[in-house]
Amino acid sequence: MRVLVTGAAGFIGSHICTALVEAGHEVVGTDAMLDSAHGPVDPPADVGRLDVRDAAGLDQALNGIDVVCHQAAIVGAGVSQQDAPAYASHNDLGTATLLAAMARKGCARLVLASSMVVYGDGRYRSDVLGEVVAPARRTADLDRGEFDPRCPASGTALRWLLVDEDAPLRPRSTYAASKVAQEHYALAWAAATGGSVMALRYHNVYGDRMPRDTPYSGVAAIFRSALEAGEPPQVFEDGRQTRDFVHVHDVARANVAAVERVLPGFVALNVCSGRPITVGEVAATLAEARGGPAPVVTGRYRAGDVRHIVANPRRATELLGFTAAIAPAEGLRQFAFAPLRAHAGGDPPRV
Repeated sequence: MRVLVTGAAGFIGSHICTALVEAGHEVVGTDAMLDSAHGPVDPPADVGRLDVRDAAGLDQALNGIDVVCHQAAIVGAGVSQQDAPAYASHNDLGTATLLAAMARKGCARLVLASSMVVYGDGRYRSDVLGEVVAPARRTADLDRGEFDPRCPASGTALRWLLVDEDAPLRPRSTYAASKVAQEHYALAWAAATGGSVMALRYHNVYGDRMPRDTPYSGVAAIFRSALEAGEPPQVFEDGRQTRDFVHVHDVARANVAAVERVLPGFVALNVCSGRPITVGEVAATLAEARGGPAPVVTGRYRAGDVRHIVANPRRATELLGFTAAIAPAEGLRQFAFAPLRAHAGGDPPRV
């Protein structure tokens, strides 16, 4: 198949392009090459410069395309609310412009890079009330080092549950809001055109070519950068926050599977390892692999942070035949010395 990959020069997009070519597909790669993501450099030789908000450019790029694999986005939780217009413009207007162009050009299949952040906090169970929506964590509890959300009836700590794709969407950052909007535009497009959308909700992606430490980096890269500098990773809260870390090679495999399998309408799928790990364990694994200083559990917190978010991988296995091959313990040891991409520095792009 002939596949258009947007964001093809980025961390995840570049791996997807490689995996698609190895699977025998023809790839047309494009990237806006934003200075905030790449610095003032030209795109790779096999990637064309294209901003997905450019309708005329999209019309040309979509000629003969069977499937669009849409990875282009500004990523990260955002540093301040001043980032909101950039997220809305590049992520949401860009996706809407792409979908309109696909309708014009008769391209009926989209693989959309979504994210775990659409869920907000995870699912929880109370021994008293059963499954509950976790209340906001109270400052007084956090100051005492009580970081788990509490049962509204008994005050005891709630237990986390796996999050499946039917969980409510409760974005808690500007970036998360933009990913929810992308999904909603894609859902409406599929309903109106009869097209097919697979929204792949990536969990914590890490691996080679990941950008180095920036305010928008994932925590694995931040820990890795600290260790490279000979400093101990700084772990917030008590380090027992639970996540799902999935290697970028597995994410690329999931995208190939989504390109090769047609599912009707709009389908959201968790892309995850299926092996929960705490943030403290991530830091300790990287430190041990590099022989660096042990992590420091600081007890510091950010009130808006999510405590636990752990994915249920079942639907991707059933519908895509995808199961992650790289366990976090193995992948993180590899990541401890994997080549990273120098970050451009500076603020995210403005509108």
